Amino acid sequence: MNHRDNANGAEPCALLITGTVGAGKTSVADLIGDLLLGAGVPHAVMDLDRLCQAWPAPNDDPFNFRLLLRNLRGLAANCLDAGARRLVLAGVAENAVERDNYQAAIGVPLQVCRLTADLPVVHARLRRRHEADNDPESLPWHLERAGQLHQILDQAAIADFTIDTTELQPPAVAASVLKAAGWT
Repeated sequence: MNHRDNANGAEPCALLITGTVGAGKTSVADLIGDLLLGAGVPHAVMDLDRLCQAWPAPNDDPFNFRLLLRNLRGLAANCLDAGARRLVLAGVAENAVERDNYQAAIGVPLQVCRLTADLPVVHARLRRRHEADNDPESLPWHLERAGQLHQILDQAAIADFTIDTTELQPPAVAASVLKAAGWT
């Protein structure tokens, strides 16, 4: 892909906000979008979970990662062609191969920010979310997955930088992410 600069000369680039379930990926990505809008920066925010939400998933791809990549490729290209210069992605990259696949799908430089939080805080967030969504059935799976995914991400160590969200409110996290990414 060759995406020309817009009038402000900004080279297109992307930021993946990753972390375990309940870390605040989607909330922070949305707030980053608000900050970019306020600064007049052409951008797009993408919730990667929505790009692979299809049933049934193939047995060899239980999280529909291949579908996610196909959809991301097209969506990123469309957003960049429409003038976006910053792509903000909220999703999970469990290893370097997944990070590389995201990079290839979007076709612009990618930074990865990992959001972390103490596990009891993550569990409390998940309980509140599932209560608000009236979804108690899937809560046990998400509680277990939070710890598993936290360990997977620790071992993978693919983030360019990490922000601890344990004691920060989402707006402060979003501002910290933008600063660490060099986007402010």
